Amino acid sequence: MIKPNDLPLVCLPVDLSDEAATTLIEFLHEFTAALESHYCAQLMRYRDSNHPPQHDLVIDQPSDTTDPPF
Repeated sequence: MIKPNDLPLVCLPVDLSDEAATTLIEFLHEFTAALESHYCAQLMRYRDSNHPPQHDLVIDQPSDTTDPPF
């Protein structure tokens, strides 16, 4: 089984403090959001060309709409 430090292209720091780990994770979230924003058109184009459209599921509604759902 691969362990985090066995990955050839990723060097994950070890022995981070809780604060440093939190800061790293926040940075990675922000970095990912920036990448998604920058490449949004390409991501959507790829998704649309490689995945068939999914139609919204229609959930059967009860015939008596005067009765609250809960």
